[in-house]
Amino acid sequence: MFDTMTMTKAGAAVLGTLLFFLLGSWAADSLYSTEAGGHGDEGHATSGYVIATADDGEAEVEEEEAVPFADLLAAADPAKGEKVWGKCRACHKLEDGANGTGPHLFGVVDRPIGGVDGFNYSDALAGLDGNWGPEELNAWLADPKGYAPGNKMTYAGLKKEEDRANLIAYLQTIGG
Repeated sequence: MFDTMTMTKAGAAVLGTLLFFLLGSWAADSLYSTEAGGHGDEGHATSGYVIATADDGEAEVEEEEAVPFADLLAAADPAKGEKVWGKCRACHKLEDGANGTGPHLFGVVDRPIGGVDGFNYSDALAGLDGNWGPEELNAWLADPKGYAPGNKMTYAGLKKEEDRANLIAYLQTIGG
């Protein structure tokens, strides 16, 4: 049926085709990549051009004033916070005494830090004094690992301050 030479030619054709596509993919990726480090420009996250514009002195740069968190919390919408709560429900429950991977959050606002009986807190949280007031919850939700290095919570945090304020406003309506 097939001799050795025919099988060798067929195998070489298949391997040559795969090599062709592999090299083509590599070339296209290096030409059109938008990741940092592409084209030897370390430190640039995207490719593009910087267009210098003349500053005529008339345009003023407006700086956004940081709104105090207490003001954000006063204007927060608990209904929006309930939607943000969806990110928390995988590990936390709202029912009193119903711990999940994390402690229950029934009445969490103004509750002592590490204050749920029967929950095995990390040493990082068990060693903290004080209560979970709105300011403490805001800092915790922004960066759990930064707030208490070594804690067990794997969630990276809520980056938007409005989301944190809405979530805390929602949690204030749960228990207490």
